Amino acid sequence: MASKHFRRVGSVRPSHLMFTTGVGAIVDLPNFSVLVRGLDDWNHDAVPDWEPIAEPRLLAAVRKLLKQKSIKELRPAPWMDGADQQPNGLAAKVGVPITPFPGWLRCTACDELAPIEGGVFGFENSKARKPHEARFFHTVCGRKKSGRRPMAVAARFVLACTAGHLDDFPYAQYVHQGGSCPNASHPKLRMDDRGGNLGANVEIRCVPCGARRNMKEVLGQRGAYKLPRCRGRRAHLGDFEPGECKGDLKLLVVGASNQWFAQTLSALAVPRTGASELQTKVEQHWKPSLEGVPGVDMLPYLRTVVPALREFDRWTDEQIWAAIERQRSGPKSDDDEKGYPDLHTPEWEIFSAGELPPATPDFTLRRDPNGVPGQLKEIYADVIQAERLREVRALVGFTRLDAPDPMDPDLVLRAPLSKATPTWVPASEVRGEGIFLRLPEDLLVEWERRVTDTETMETHREAYGRFRESRFSGRIRGGFDRMRHWPGERYFALHTLSHLLIRTIALECGYSSASLSERIYTGTPEDPQRAGILIYTAVPDAEGTLGGLVSLAEHDALVRLTRRALSDAMHCSSDPLCAERLPHHPEEFLHGAACHVCLFVSETTCERGNRFLDRRFVVPIDKPDLALFPELP
Repeated sequence: MASKHFRRVGSVRPSHLMFTTGVGAIVDLPNFSVLVRGLDDWNHDAVPDWEPIAEPRLLAAVRKLLKQKSIKELRPAPWMDGADQQPNGLAAKVGVPITPFPGWLRCTACDELAPIEGGVFGFENSKARKPHEARFFHTVCGRKKSGRRPMAVAARFVLACTAGHLDDFPYAQYVHQGGSCPNASHPKLRMDDRGGNLGANVEIRCVPCGARRNMKEVLGQRGAYKLPRCRGRRAHLGDFEPGECKGDLKLLVVGASNQWFAQTLSALAVPRTGASELQTKVEQHWKPSLEGVPGVDMLPYLRTVVPALREFDRWTDEQIWAAIERQRSGPKSDDDEKGYPDLHTPEWEIFSAGELPPATPDFTLRRDPNGVPGQLKEIYADVIQAERLREVRALVGFTRLDAPDPMDPDLVLRAPLSKATPTWVPASEVRGEGIFLRLPEDLLVEWERRVTDTETMETHREAYGRFRESRFSGRIRGGFDRMRHWPGERYFALHTLSHLLIRTIALECGYSSASLSERIYTGTPEDPQRAGILIYTAVPDAEGTLGGLVSLAEHDALVRLTRRALSDAMHCSSDPLCAERLPHHPEEFLHGAACHVCLFVSETTCERGNRFLDRRFVVPIDKPDLALFPELP
């Protein structure tokens, strides 16, 4: 990671830029914190031979969600190998741009509080091989007059709003009750930070006039009304949003988990139904590599200069040209991805097909010729081992204070990644393995008949309506469908079963649950007969392809895994509180009998943020009629 002055101050994995430290996020470094800048400041020009990530379905979905046809590429983060070996070389000057944030620092020796641009603090990053030792320091400290100058650390507080804005806390105005110091135009402030919960023991003091004020006055609901209006500052873009911001402003401590939530889209690289491996690759690399190829005679030359064509070594020029011609003469796809209404549909078509597609380096499936184990035939209709998978993830925006829902992207306000109209978005790709489980349709139809009109399911539906209304309040224009994007009754059963299996898999195969991800294939109005679960590894290194997960789909292992998952669901150490839980008003959660002990998994694992979970819909912990499996296998 590098600043715009080419000072390397740390490093993160590309996958972190999707989930943890992306555009607009505060990143805690060893000695200070920084903010990842917007895409306008990212620079790929210094990286030789970089390639966009090819996944046309995901690119079309990004365009559709952001309503931006200008987006042409999915780009990886700018990176070059060799920064550690040559700390003064070009690789050390390539990275993701950042800026120090918060803009106020506190001296660790004398507690002086001042903005970075005030000239009170200096910055040193002299050891190229040790960027983690970069730090701010107090240039003239009244308490430490000899030895190494004392370190300055980020002040503890920032302001964030639900519209995605982020700002420094106005310490000078706050300590003077909204006014200014009567004794100095640029007063010297001190922050007496004795620790404690949040800011309950943090006092701001003005040295020239002696004014004092404790941060506890603006903490919590009682103190929120004392906060100033949001200025609409987009710190990651270095500007202020025009117009008055009406978002709810909150005081946050630096490092708070709700200061940034990634909004991402992801897709598995699956072939189109009936398409060959060659045709699939031509489609993936159509833009910008293959669309403009004038004729077969140009292919020998293009193979030497276009990096993407290295993947076509197994085919002759004539075969490639024939595939290009088929792509060119075929139906033109648009941003709505006609024929593929969503990102899950093509994946479901492949997994549920009677004949599996040919194996490729990106996608290899295997079905046991002996079928589903006899002990599990009432639970699973099909089991597929996904020996190779490739997933591409794109960052389309971020939110603050409240996490987005991938299936309801407009639920919370999305902050932009750039000032200008974007022509690309950050993306990463991971390879892994997985298990696909399809449940019998008649089993779910019968279960839906039993639970759809029950008081328990009606409680979940009512909670969902309240949840959407509370987040759209003040933004509703015209008609408002409070049940829009309701996942449906069967989603509860599939999602809960998926979490039970993930938690058991983490114990069985050695993967941590954070290394696993899920994709739930549930019924849609166009195709109500969907009932599948894909559990797969999603880690950016070789750990995700070692076969430990696929091996759990073998007969004996799958029987043991399923029995243990359903048995463990019968009990939770938080029972009876957990078993009796329902989302009654005024609670703001969307789960029933579920908690961190029995069902919850990490944010990167669950596709719906640990919502729509309820053990009573899978096993008989309450009323047996509500359970998908009234009797355990």
